[in-house]
Amino acid sequence: MITAFSDAQIWLVIALLGLGTFLIRFSFLGIIGDRDLPGWVLRMLRYTPVAVIPGLVAPLVLWPAATGGTPDPARLTAAAVTLAIGATTKNVLLAILGGAATLFAMLWLLG
Repeated sequence: MITAFSDAQIWLVIALLGLGTFLIRFSFLGIIGDRDLPGWVLRMLRYTPVAVIPGLVAPLVLWPAATGGTPDPARLTAAAVTLAIGATTKNVLLAILGGAATLFAMLWLLG
């Protein structure tokens, strides 16, 4: 069932979401931005990229739109190579470039 919303309701939702986003960011930048964070918080923040990158990439590997949502050997191989390069070299950029090269090579080989 589709419910119609008025223009005023849509703009209210947009404004409230904008305000909420501003307050979330302001809580870190405005309120505690000039203070030193505790050591345990800094340790936890180091893991943010490690959690975000796989969260962005995993759906693209496991359910790619290019194949109708079914995993394919090219993307699985590229993900495995990326993981192997990253684990052995500890270099994120080299892992990403190696995975991209593997994906292009596998797509070319498999047609």
